[in-house]
Amino acid sequence: MHKKRIVALRRLKDSHLQRLHEAFQVDYFEEPELQPEAVATALRQAHGLIGGKLQVSSALLDEAPQLEVIATISVGYDNLPVAELSRRGILLTNTPDVLTETTADTGFMLIMASARRLVELANMVREGRWTQHVGEPHFGSNVHGKTLGLVGLGRIGRAIARRALGFDMRVLYSNASPKPELEGEWGLERRSFEQLLAESDFVCLTVPLTEQTEHLLGYEQCRAMRRSAFLINIARGRVVDEAGLIRALEERLIAGAGLDVFEREPLQESPLLRMENVVTLPHIGSATHETREAMANRAVENICQALRGERPRDLVNPEARPNGFPAAQQEQSLDAQ
Repeated sequence: MHKKRIVALRRLKDSHLQRLHEAFQVDYFEEPELQPEAVATALRQAHGLIGGKLQVSSALLDEAPQLEVIATISVGYDNLPVAELSRRGILLTNTPDVLTETTADTGFMLIMASARRLVELANMVREGRWTQHVGEPHFGSNVHGKTLGLVGLGRIGRAIARRALGFDMRVLYSNASPKPELEGEWGLERRSFEQLLAESDFVCLTVPLTEQTEHLLGYEQCRAMRRSAFLINIARGRVVDEAGLIRALEERLIAGAGLDVFEREPLQESPLLRMENVVTLPHIGSATHETREAMANRAVENICQALRGERPRDLVNPEARPNGFPAAQQEQSLDAQ
């Protein structure tokens, strides 16, 4: 039987590649940016594309007439033209669920590190500047008993809320739809975005990047926050107006920030790097061995299901197949969820 052809990009392990080779003809590019012409040639014959940090344009899609599915090894897909893919009948899958807990760990770590000035004080010790007992100028802020405001209450937001409840925190949330079951069971309190900013000691962003959330928080929103409050961003860099945040930090409108994402990555030559009250991480939300392995496994499962004609478990754009999938195969795929 003739195997379909796929293009695989970036740092897939041998175990993932072996599974793909068993099902498809595979063109693998570990560093595609060094071989753009070879990648383009391979895509002209490809039925599927799998990888992380994918950059897909209309021009690229024009050169890939047989493409049926793109399996991104990420939960976010704001870098991909979903409407364009759907118009062309190309399925898009992502990898939710498997990175929820790890990313929530990162978010709560930033809450703790920002509040207790972890990086700043660790550097003081490392650089030999710890010469006397720590006094009030180096005191941090409590986390337990404080108020956490979650902007967005999806999978990751809920996972952070569970952690916060373990620290006896009061948890507010701002979300498009109410979550009465979590209000009843966990004691969460829904607020408007403006109310949440005014009442929270920690404002944590977990929303996806959309036209509505781009630059959701900037200088004016920081002005609405408590001067003792911290901003935590584990969503997408462009959810924050970085210039506005920098201005607010320079004016001490808020106490500090913990950031895993930025408008331009890698972050270089930014005032944020010189601010002791800002914790900056290199976009490591899901970066553990276990989670990245699970994400790649899920992407492999998705592309295999799609190219067998089944509904992938993590289908982003079902509108790409307006007539759906064969009933038996669709039922099997949905059972897996």
